[in-house]
Amino acid sequence: MADPKNDDFLDDIESAEAEAYAEDEAEIDPEALALDELRAERDDYKDRFMRALADAENARKRADKDRREAQQYGGSRMARDLLPIYDNLQRALNAAREENVAPALIEGVELTLRELSNVFAKHGMTTITPKVGDRFDPKEHEAMFEAPLPGTKAGEIIQVSAEGFMLHDRLLRPAQVGVSSMPAS
Repeated sequence: MADPKNDDFLDDIESAEAEAYAEDEAEIDPEALALDELRAERDDYKDRFMRALADAENARKRADKDRREAQQYGGSRMARDLLPIYDNLQRALNAAREENVAPALIEGVELTLRELSNVFAKHGMTTITPKVGDRFDPKEHEAMFEAPLPGTKAGEIIQVSAEGFMLHDRLLRPAQVGVSSMPAS
């Protein structure tokens, strides 16, 4: 059973709260209310402005980065298309030396190859030239085959088929190599 004294006490508290709320409502100044609304609106606009400013700055930075990358790496497709020409000149030079072809022809191919290498260097291309006996590096080399070769260790380069190329800090084409698969003894 509920205590009647307790119920009266709760009723008194509720009526006192209602009176206090009514007094607060009566004391609110319409100008102060309008000023508070204007401040809230100002804060909202300021927040939107700051976000728009940050978005614009991020877009500027992104565009600048894209421009730099396009400048550095924009010609990578053309550079890849020139690599077979470099390879063919290299093979022609090796074949001409083996066949004792006229020195003037060898010199002409060497000059052409050197000029192509200079153009590559001018545009940020460097060659990856592994040597037989170097350690295989999957970041720069592509294993074309594996073969057990006595006198070598597993993972050593035993043959170089084609040089690789870097464009600035990106791999354009890995060097193509043969790798020893000699088991450990």
